[in-house]
Amino acid sequence: MESTAQTNNDSASVVIQGYRGAFHEIAARSAFPGRELNIIPAHTFDELVDCVEDGKKADFGLMAIENTLGGSIMRNYRLLSDSDVSITGEIYLRIKQNLMVVPGTRLEDLNEVQSHPMAIAQCRKFFRDYPHIRLVEAADTALSAKHIKEKKLTDVGAIASSLAADLYGLDILAEGIETHKKNHTRFLVLHKETPSRQSRPGDKVSVCFATRHEVGSLHSVLAVLGAYGANLTKIQSTPIIGKPWEYLFYVDFISSDLGCQSAIDAIQPITTYFKILGIYPQGKHFE
Repeated sequence: MESTAQTNNDSASVVIQGYRGAFHEIAARSAFPGRELNIIPAHTFDELVDCVEDGKKADFGLMAIENTLGGSIMRNYRLLSDSDVSITGEIYLRIKQNLMVVPGTRLEDLNEVQSHPMAIAQCRKFFRDYPHIRLVEAADTALSAKHIKEKKLTDVGAIASSLAADLYGLDILAEGIETHKKNHTRFLVLHKETPSRQSRPGDKVSVCFATRHEVGSLHSVLAVLGAYGANLTKIQSTPIIGKPWEYLFYVDFISSDLGCQSAIDAIQPITTYFKILGIYPQGKHFE
């Protein structure tokens, strides 16, 4: 997926939400194949966006935006609309959750398993067969793996990626313990730049906009997209703070080079607020 990033350098600094071994790192390495990456951890998505926006520590950011089980991460949509970062790429990653332990620990030794709340939610069915194991929520999947290794906890396990197990020297007791195997997350590649048709080739467009609070106003925008042959792949809404029952709409669509700019030019006059979040190539799927 080299087209997501500037490719004239062999290395890049990428800020991720989470810590070394997190699924965000796997996504980053998939998004920048063959490049030497300096992975910069961020504890929250706000910190991630601030780091990209600042432009001093990181060249790019990798941010999850939606999951096939958990749905959209609404806070991240607001971060995109409120910031000066641009979407320059995307990837889709299959999320495989694994139960890992300090070497020598057996499944029957475990009293507790730690991980991020979403990872725990994705694996609850597996732990029904082990009612003695307490599931404890933590800030990050990889951080949980790091914690049990550093503390040498022989009665505590973690749910995390296979990369985390490799990085922290843990044994995987059970692979792929997520309940639903079609568990994929969409990640966005972020960069501090102004998206434009001239500087960023691509066939996928992400925009956000508001319409007049009138009957048919949203339909008018969607009709324009249809008229210009745009294939709508995502529509999401969030309330506009301070304007009860009015909404900001986030839309992704796929279009040809010619149709893309024409659709954008036609939408803007019939919206009360309009922002291009990114123009980029469609993302690849990684298993």
